Amino acid sequence: MVEERRFPPIRVPGVWVDPVRSSAEIVTIEPVDWWRGILDRVAGEEVPRTASHDMWTRDAAVYNMIVRTAVAFDHDGDGEIGDGSSGGPRESGTFVKAIALLPYIRSLGCDVVHLLPIAAIGADGRKGACGSPYATRDPYTLDEMLSEPLLGLGAEVEFAAFVEAAHRIGLRVAVEFVLRTAAKDSDWVAEHPDWFYWIRDDVPFASPVFPPEILRDLKSRVDAGRRTDLPAPPRSYRASFVHPSLLAEVAWDGERWIGCTADGLRARIPGAFSDWPPDDIQPPWGDVTYLRMYDHPDFDYMAYNTLRMYDTRLARPEHAVGSLWDCVVGVIPHYQRRFGIDGALIDMGHALPHELKLRAIREARAVDRAFAFWGEDFIPSEQRKEEGYDAVTGNYWWIGHRPCELREGLLRHLSECGAPIPFFAAPETHNTPRSAARPGGKARSELVWTLGCFLPAVPFLHAGFELGEIEPVNTGLDFSPEEIDAYPAERLALYNENPLRWNVGVELLSPIRRAVTARSAHLETVTNSAPGSLLLPGCDDARVVCFLRLGKDEGILVAGCFGGTEPADISVNVPLLEGPLIDAIGGTHYPVSGGRVALEIMPWRCVVAVGRLSRDATAATR
Repeated sequence: MVEERRFPPIRVPGVWVDPVRSSAEIVTIEPVDWWRGILDRVAGEEVPRTASHDMWTRDAAVYNMIVRTAVAFDHDGDGEIGDGSSGGPRESGTFVKAIALLPYIRSLGCDVVHLLPIAAIGADGRKGACGSPYATRDPYTLDEMLSEPLLGLGAEVEFAAFVEAAHRIGLRVAVEFVLRTAAKDSDWVAEHPDWFYWIRDDVPFASPVFPPEILRDLKSRVDAGRRTDLPAPPRSYRASFVHPSLLAEVAWDGERWIGCTADGLRARIPGAFSDWPPDDIQPPWGDVTYLRMYDHPDFDYMAYNTLRMYDTRLARPEHAVGSLWDCVVGVIPHYQRRFGIDGALIDMGHALPHELKLRAIREARAVDRAFAFWGEDFIPSEQRKEEGYDAVTGNYWWIGHRPCELREGLLRHLSECGAPIPFFAAPETHNTPRSAARPGGKARSELVWTLGCFLPAVPFLHAGFELGEIEPVNTGLDFSPEEIDAYPAERLALYNENPLRWNVGVELLSPIRRAVTARSAHLETVTNSAPGSLLLPGCDDARVVCFLRLGKDEGILVAGCFGGTEPADISVNVPLLEGPLIDAIGGTHYPVSGGRVALEIMPWRCVVAVGRLSRDATAATR
């Protein structure tokens, strides 16, 4: 595969070579020998994945990463991330280097690798040095910047090798797909200008502004489920759009696509924006545009009622842009057949037309009945389950850091209603503040991670969380205006080649592994999402979040203390459990007396105490 040519030694984090080494240890290796060693080691293994069934997501633990940044490293120590043009390996992340990370990911207890979008990236409106992976130029084409120039194999061969390597060591691979939007310089524009919205080139573009009284009216209609005759944006806004049928010519001007009508009017493809609520304060998304899913002369503009909250007059089969729908539906099956991926998260799936979404899920499941679909939704609703989703992203990244809201919101809801499908127990995502950057730092991260591992949820580890990373990847959610100003696109990893701080020596590897191991030992109890399988025994210390999980023969008392300077001394009512309770992580024994157990919990620590169900409780749960 590689010629016998030798290259200068390179530096890599210790865990890339051996998962038991410290990431802070920098190892010097010869790149070709290293790559060969990785491939030989993976080829020599064949660990069976867990049994495939329709809801394997429920039992999973996920490691989420942006390939470009998760395996970026300053290999030559010159203080910069090189592109490989100087003769050495590419220092930004590649699929080949990501193969080296697979044993490490498995060692954390994760059995699924989730990749943010890996398709080719557009240039029009590009943010940062590399652009956003969500600015997809063509979802059928991989980003060649994720391949290693020294090998000369190309991104497709290397990604296929990545998926095969993951499968060999027992990991599944899920990929995030961008199907609702596209880069403004999408490869599709030349042949299919009718798949895009166009506006007059002489008109500045911004999202539509609705008068207060109309805004109140349209929100109330949408909230009530009434989608007929929804209020349209102002006439002046609608008049700035040009129907693609009027374009006599579409040409590339060196920077962007320009359309011209027969009478010489120039038009361009507009950027996108957050369409709901219509007064959302998010800045425009200047590097992407919305795909034009329907064609109707009265709705040839971009607004909430054409982009997500579709007006019923528009969302009819006869108005669907059929060729675009066919192309969108074919994306995921292409990756299944070509690369053998196991699951998909659909970016902005809630904004896809309902019938298109159902068709995409149906056709992917025709290829693989157990193929997993994850939705970008905060609420694990019955509706998402009926649509065919196996999990949703949820909002644990927000509520898991707020003990009062966690107790009275998520935990109370789970206790009373259960969860139709799992959500991601993610202390952070690529769109949120880093967990370790919040008050409490590393200790807070450990607590929120451990609590999440014992909810009816999917542990979701965003790359860098385990290293105590504090630099955000993007400022999409839960950031103050001041924080957003402090992190322009030029500073954010979503748009650049920013490497993780592998060598800082602040690690959460051991507590992550201990919590996932304990979860796996009690998986049947933890994944039970039925109403009543999670109880709230109550606690008189406002810092403490406390809940009880019930299984067939056991109960798990989980209690964590959010901050303070003194331990939380609490007495918890556990009449359903027989003592002693044994901490599944620390091994401490807690006697039960009079149906109560006394716990002393240090600040930012968590107790996971397991006991047998009493005879009466066992009979009640059978």
